[in-house]
Amino acid sequence: MRRLALIGWVLALGGCNALRDTFAGRQQTVGTAAGQTLTVEHLAKLIGHASRIPVRPDVFTGLASVYLDYAVFATALGHGRDLHDSTLVLAAEWPLVSQIRWERYHEQLIATRGQLTAAQMDSAFTAGSMRLFQHILIRVPASALPMIEQQKQKEATSVLMQAAVQRGANFRQLVQKYSEDPGSKVRGGYLPASPRGQWVAAFDSAAWTLPPGAMTGVVRTPFGFHIIRRPPLAEVRDSFARGLEDMLGGTQDSLYLSDLETRSAVKVVSGAVGAVRQAAQAPDPARKSGRVLVDYRGGAFRVRDFMHWLPALDPRVLSALSTATEQQVEGLLKGLAQRDILLHQADSARVGLSDSDWAMVRAQQDSALTTVEGLLKLTPALLRDSVTTPEGRARLAMTRVNDYVDRVVGGEAQFAPLPPYLSEYLRAHGSWEKNDAGVQLAIERAQAIRAQLDSLRPTPRPNNQPVPTIPPGAQPITPRRRTLR
Repeated sequence: MRRLALIGWVLALGGCNALRDTFAGRQQTVGTAAGQTLTVEHLAKLIGHASRIPVRPDVFTGLASVYLDYAVFATALGHGRDLHDSTLVLAAEWPLVSQIRWERYHEQLIATRGQLTAAQMDSAFTAGSMRLFQHILIRVPASALPMIEQQKQKEATSVLMQAAVQRGANFRQLVQKYSEDPGSKVRGGYLPASPRGQWVAAFDSAAWTLPPGAMTGVVRTPFGFHIIRRPPLAEVRDSFARGLEDMLGGTQDSLYLSDLETRSAVKVVSGAVGAVRQAAQAPDPARKSGRVLVDYRGGAFRVRDFMHWLPALDPRVLSALSTATEQQVEGLLKGLAQRDILLHQADSARVGLSDSDWAMVRAQQDSALTTVEGLLKLTPALLRDSVTTPEGRARLAMTRVNDYVDRVVGGEAQFAPLPPYLSEYLRAHGSWEKNDAGVQLAIERAQAIRAQLDSLRPTPRPNNQPVPTIPPGAQPITPRRRTLR
C-alpha cells in the first residue's frame, strides 16, 4: 500500500507534470510498433461496435497483436525494407530450413553407416522376418447387401482362377485389370516390405503361411476380398533391399536418438511442466524468458526456445498442453531439446542449403508475402508509385492496415495473422510492445460501448393487446383465393 501511495504522491507533485503525462499516456495505449500506436479508444470502438465479435480478453489480445504485427510489416515496406534478403528469408522460413538441414545432415549420417551386401539381403529374405507381398483387392463396401458381397466374391474367385492357370506369372497384369486398391495398384500390387503384424489380422494370417512364389485363395478382410501372393526373391530383390534398408535405417535412427539422449545427459528440470503451461497462457513475456526447461551437456533448452518451436508444431499441441499428463509434456520437451541438439550438430558439420533447397525456401517465402500483400492490398510497387518519401509511404501503408482491420472486424475480410516467424523477426529488429493494462482498459470501454448500444435498441412490446373484434353489422373480410396459372 505504501508503494502505491508513494506513486500517487509523486504524480501529485507540481514539478512532475511530464511524468504524470507519460504515465497517463501509457494507460491510453494498447501497444506501439515501429513508431505506430494502437490506442485504447481505437481498439475499444473497433470491437465495441462489432456486435458479432465477443468482448473477451483473448479476442482483444489477439486483435491487438495482429494489428501491431501488420503495423511493423507495413512500416517496413514503407521504408523500403527488402523482405527477400537471405537473412530474413532464413528466419521467416525457419521450420522449412530446419527440416531441410536435418535431412541433409541425416544423409551424411546414413552415408557413414554403409550399405547391406547382396549376401546379407538374400540371407534376410530367407530368414523371413521381413516379407514382401503382392495382392489384388476386390473391394466390398461396409454397407454392402449380402447379394453384392456374393457377387464380389464370385468376381474374386474368377480372378483367382485366372491367376492359378499360370501360377502367378500373369499376376501383375491381373492387378492392373482388376485390383481396387489404388495405393498398390500403381506398383503392380506390391506392398512395402514389412515385419509380421503390419496388416489386418485376416490378411496377415493368410499371407505369412506362404512360401516364396505361392499364392493364397480368396481371403476376406474388412476391406473386401484379397488374393495374396508372395513373390520369389529374384522378382523383388531390389524392392526388398530398399524396404530392408528403410526399416534398418529407422531402427538405427531410433538408436541414434536414444544414444544422443544418453550422451548429452538430457534431463527435464523440476517445475518445467508448470512453466510450459504458464508460457502457453502468457506467450508475450515467455518469448523472452531464459528459464531452463531441459538441461543437457553443453547447453540448455529454455522457455524462449519452446516458444520459438511452438508455431512449427501441430496446433493441437498447444490446445492439449493444459490436459496432457506431466509425462506427455516431459516427452515433448525432451523431443524438442533433442532436435535442438541435432540442429547444433548440423551447424558443427557446416550443413547448408543447396541451390534447389534455396529455390524451395524462397518460393515458400514469396508465396507467404504475396498472401499478406493481397490481404492488405499493398505491394512495394504500389508504394513506390504512389508516394515519394519514406514517411509518406509508411503513412499510406498504415491506412491499408487500418482498412484491413476494419474489414476483418466487419466480417468483410479473412482474419489471418502475419506468418509467425516473419512476425518474430520483424519484432526482434524493430520496436514492438503491447501494454496489458491498456488492453484491459480497452475491454472495459468496449463493454461500456456495447451496453450503451444495447440500451438504445427498442424493447419488444409484450403481446398483451386485446384481440380486435368485428363491429356489429360489419362484414368480415374474406381473403380471396389465389389460383395457380
